[in-house]
Amino acid sequence: MSAPQEASYVYAVARPFAAEAVAGLAGVGGYPVHLVAHEGLAAVVSAVPLHEFDEEALRANLEDLGWLEEVARAHHTVVDAAARHTDVVPLRLATVYHGDERVRSVLAEGRASFERALGRVAGCVEFGVKVYADPATRTPAGAEKSSGARPGESPGMAYLRKRREQRDRRDDTWRTAAELCDRLDASLAEWARARERHRPQDASLSGESGENVLNAAYLVADGDTGAFLDAAQRVRDSAPEGTRIEVSGPWAPYSFAGVEALEGTAPEASEATEAPEGGRP
Repeated sequence: MSAPQEASYVYAVARPFAAEAVAGLAGVGGYPVHLVAHEGLAAVVSAVPLHEFDEEALRANLEDLGWLEEVARAHHTVVDAAARHTDVVPLRLATVYHGDERVRSVLAEGRASFERALGRVAGCVEFGVKVYADPATRTPAGAEKSSGARPGESPGMAYLRKRREQRDRRDDTWRTAAELCDRLDASLAEWARARERHRPQDASLSGESGENVLNAAYLVADGDTGAFLDAAQRVRDSAPEGTRIEVSGPWAPYSFAGVEALEGTAPEASEATEAPEGGRP
């Protein structure tokens, strides 16, 4: 008997919902999405070509930004589509098993963990919140006096003064940005069930201006999303010069899945492989 040429890619684990809700939905590589059910749980799954997702191929593909972007886009599209119909626990990018029967076994073995995770995110969505600091956009104190050399000031002294002003502007920006992050987090925490802080994003990769000083996710009940966004807007309206607040979402609760079962019950790496740092866009 020949080895199977396809594997099962799992996007999320969810409460059962109508299979018709994902009928016609295309997943990674254009493969149709279907559900694998087991005792009150449903895995959102599609087939994928095994030659792209075995351990060796996946390691190489994760270094290919074009491939990774295409897979991530399809992954998020499927997760978000399922989240419109039921509570979901999104799984990490490129969670792959050898066939639907193995997926069903994982649901059985990890049922307690999946149930806890679904209970944690039930009726909630995720918002991403980022704060950026950019000293270049901050007007330095005494700027009107700093346009050129002052009377009696040598070129060397003028240069040193400008360097000092740049340093002071940078220090002031970091200080006010830190204060803004604390104030913003305190305001948003009132309307969030949970929050997670992620590593700040590298500006050279994100393409954003300024330095990312806060990269956080908030789990918010559906009924509190309006109040959460209003709180974010109030802080944004009073954000000091040289700082910027960005809010994205609502998303499926990628940052709050916390499913231990994948590592605890998944078979060896050749059978189930997960990419590092999947999750929300």
